[in-house]
Amino acid sequence: MRRAALLILLCAAHVQAADMSWSDSSIGPGLANRGVAASSRALQGDSTAQGRVTLVHWNYRLNGPMPAGLQVRLCTDTRCVALEGASGATRGLSNVSANAPLRFIYQIDGKGQVFPITRVTSNQVTVNYTQ
Repeated sequence: MRRAALLILLCAAHVQAADMSWSDSSIGPGLANRGVAASSRALQGDSTAQGRVTLVHWNYRLNGPMPAGLQVRLCTDTRCVALEGASGATRGLSNVSANAPLRFIYQIDGKGQVFPITRVTSNQVTVNYTQ
């Protein structure tokens, strides 16, 4: 009886959720006007990714220095998280479907034109999820 219970516990310890990840990147939008939000294209992994997000790493690059008042969010269709800095990681999208598309939303606070235009030369995510 003891042996059977020990065997069951050992087998249960080996049955764990699989940790998976996907990455995607693109060129981002240009920001020509303050107060106007601009979205990246949808970043998405394999549409067969099943599971829930545990952690998202992000990275974006601009064509010049970061303008004062730049606000950046990473969003699904139902939730957004504010990003601090041009790279990092967040658990703010935890439990979102692993195959949900993500978009960066960029906005420079204020009104009027931005000169020179701020261009997002790269935005990238790596999504860790558990099946």
